[in-house]
This record gives sequence, structure tokens and C-alpha cells, in this order.
Amino acid sequence: MTAGAGFLAVDSGGSGMRVVVGTVDRGVLARRESREPVRTGDRGIDPGHFLEQLVPMVRASTAETGVGRLGAAAIGAAGLASLGDGLRGELPAALRREFGIGRVALVADAVTAYVGALGPRAGAVVAAGTGLIAIGTDLTCWRRADGWGHLLGDCGSGAWIGRAGLEAALRAHDGRPDGSAGLLARAEEMFGPVRELPGRLYPRPDRPAVLASFAPQVAACADGDPVAGDILRAAARHMADSAAAVCPATGEPQVALTGGLLKMGDPLVVPLAEELAKRLPHARPVPAAGDPLDGSVRIATDLATDALTLPGDEAMLCVVNEKGD
Repeated sequence: MTAGAGFLAVDSGGSGMRVVVGTVDRGVLARRESREPVRTGDRGIDPGHFLEQLVPMVRASTAETGVGRLGAAAIGAAGLASLGDGLRGELPAALRREFGIGRVALVADAVTAYVGALGPRAGAVVAAGTGLIAIGTDLTCWRRADGWGHLLGDCGSGAWIGRAGLEAALRAHDGRPDGSAGLLARAEEMFGPVRELPGRLYPRPDRPAVLASFAPQVAACADGDPVAGDILRAAARHMADSAAAVCPATGEPQVALTGGLLKMGDPLVVPLAEELAKRLPHARPVPAAGDPLDGSVRIATDLATDALTLPGDEAMLCVVNEKGD
């Protein structure tokens, strides 16, 4: 493809979808965002709902930028590795039909987080937001840990911290041990009477994001509340466990952290740094160069210029060439 070829980059996660349109030579030209998480159903990630959000944003972006043809797309999506069958089956043909895109990289959000943080280097990245997944590579294959969703895993994530904080609040409400009066007060300020919390929370399709919205309250209590502090130290241990499971055991790998959860600051970041130093003494911690959307942009531009060298994987990074490209 030419240097002026257009590209589409997408980052779809537990808090919504972000979309970028640009060209290889001019870079990012337009950004748009939806705050609505893509639904999941019997086939995993709902391709119809995904396209319902994506198509209008791409059309508006191409109209705004004047990019006439999108030659390549990188679609980063949370849950793709385990819930992506429907998306893999329908999205490439839909992108060809709607926008003429012939080359599509379907990418787990962990891989876009990795590429955004480290680029094409050996190491490990912990992507910690509403959910949590760790991914590592020695540049021959990918390894992942956790990312199993808020019901089965995502240990140490925003949803995990928020749920643990609300559990501590409910313990205090009941008079059980290990409760937190401070977290109870914050939960009732945020959600109303906690006795009504199950009815407010369980039916919601965005339950992970609602749980994660309470995580900053746990961090705000951590200095003076031992229960809140213990929750964050446990989260740090879970995150370090996942990093250690995927990091190359030899060489000089780099380790980076990415995701909105790190905005919680020292109450989480300090114990996490301590745990990583214990578990991965041979790895070099580095700041993340960018976020998952930056990783999706990097993959899309590399795909457009035939420069993509990252290891392929059916579940984690799969490139589809639609007929007609």
C-alpha cells in the first residue's frame, strides 16, 4: 500500500469504544469515542452491536478527514481471545462491505496494550483497567494470563477492587468481621442504601464498569483504612502473579503497566512495584510508551505498509485478507 493509505484503528473495552482514522503519511486525523460497552451474548462479543457503534463513527471520521479509502484496520477488542468467535466470523466481511477495507487485524486488547506500551520488544505488559490481563512475548509466540472476565478472574482489576470494596462495605453493614465503615459510607453516598445494591447492580449489562467505578473510593480510603489498604495490596499481588506467568524467563525483558487503573496512584502503584521487583528481578520496569489505542494505531499502520512482524496467533492476533484487496 502507498504511504497515503488510510487506516482504521479501534480500541473496544469494558468502558466503551474508541476509534481512530488516519493515513500512514499524515498519522492520526480523527478520533471518536462511544461510552457504551459492546454487548456479549451466546456467540460472545455481539458483532451486530459492535458494528452498530463502529460504523457511524467511521463514517463521520472519513467525512471529516476526507480519507477516501481505508486500506487496513486493526480492531482491538476486550474479550476477543475467549469471546471473539462471532466477531472473527463477521467483522472482516462487514468492514469490506461498508468501507472497502481488505486487510483486517483482529487483536485481543492485551496485544494492543502490549504494542502500545512496548512496541515490538520482548517482555510483559499488565493491562489494568475495568478488567485485567497480562501478556508477554519472546517475539516467537504470545503468552497470556487472566483476562477471564469479572465473574471468573480479572484479579486485581478495577472491577475486582470495586467488588472487594463493596463486599467490605456490606460486611460492615451486616456487622461481620473484616468490614469497613469508611467504605460503607462511600458506597451509600455513591449508590444509595446498600440493601438495594443487588437490585441496582445485578441486572445491569455494564456491571463490570459499575463495579470498577467504586475502585477509586477504595484507593481514597487506603491510607487510613486497613481493610481498603489490604484490598489494594492483594490486587498488587494478583497483578504481579499474572506478569510473572507471562514474562520471558531469560534475556532482558521489559515490563510495563498500562491502563486506567494506574491513575489510582501510590496506594496501588507502590505495592505493585514492590511485588514486581520480588517476582521478576531479571526484568527491567519501563514506563508504557502509549495505551491500547496507540497499539492499535501501530498495528494498523504496520499492516498497511507490510511491516507487521509481531507473532500471529488465532486468538490473540489474527490477520484476515478479504477478497478484492
